[in-house]
Amino acid sequence: MSEQLFDPTAPLTPSGNLRRREFVGRLGVGACTAAAVLAVAILAVVIFTVFKRGASSLSLDFLIKAPPIFGGPGGGIAPELVGTIILVALATAIATPIGILTALYLTEFAGGRFARVVQSAIDLMQGLPSIIVGVLVFGLLVAGHSESGYAASIALAIIMLPLVTRASQEVIARVPINLREAADALGVNRWRTITGVVLPEARAGIVTGVILAVARAAGETAPLILLLGVFNQTQTSFNPFASGGMPNIPVEIFNLSEQADPDSFSRAWGAAFVLLAMILFANFLGRMILARSAKRTGR
Repeated sequence: MSEQLFDPTAPLTPSGNLRRREFVGRLGVGACTAAAVLAVAILAVVIFTVFKRGASSLSLDFLIKAPPIFGGPGGGIAPELVGTIILVALATAIATPIGILTALYLTEFAGGRFARVVQSAIDLMQGLPSIIVGVLVFGLLVAGHSESGYAASIALAIIMLPLVTRASQEVIARVPINLREAADALGVNRWRTITGVVLPEARAGIVTGVILAVARAAGETAPLILLLGVFNQTQTSFNPFASGGMPNIPVEIFNLSEQADPDSFSRAWGAAFVLLAMILFANFLGRMILARSAKRTGR
């Protein structure tokens, strides 16, 4: 039998191995697509359910009026809405500078064992259950004292910190190296390069990370139940440093859902709709800022 020689001019024909790989590839693409569709479908079901049950409670009075003193129909969530905004704003003011400075340290200055320790700590904090954060802050600031809004804001800031740090770290690392080299060639010192070149270039990505962290903090419930479980739901509080609980939407939803009252359930769904709308808007705003920045810079 003469040995069959390879003909480079012959047309390629699929072998059994190639057909198997094509089948496995299509199966993988199909599985990924099905998972993505399932994730979107779950979100759509959640949004539709909250909208269907909570839309009937929405009105201008629902947003600007306090709940009824003795329960019953009517009233709104104005004190809880104001309290949530103040708590998240204070937490953002605490977490944002710490997160950005930590990201700058890890990206621009860090090296060696200590940097790996800091990076590991940030990664561990990102997966830390929020209830543990609540217990920690409760033991440090609430036990032996009274509930206060700033204690809850510190807990939310701890939850936000790794999100802000990781997002800032990623966008700072993506700043083109030639911008840093150009600043070095002009004799600009390191810190001036960071404040005048690196941070302005990464500003949109950092803002996006902060907004997404705000959306995460706004929906946290477990730490607030521990730290602000008791408050006067009919009185608006503007001082997070005052002793006593501070009204907020997540805890109010929890309290209303525990009551055997149809009006309370209706107000709970309405509050859930408002909170979900705030979170979705924050996510949309963050994505829009990031997309506009990418379009402007061509990346």
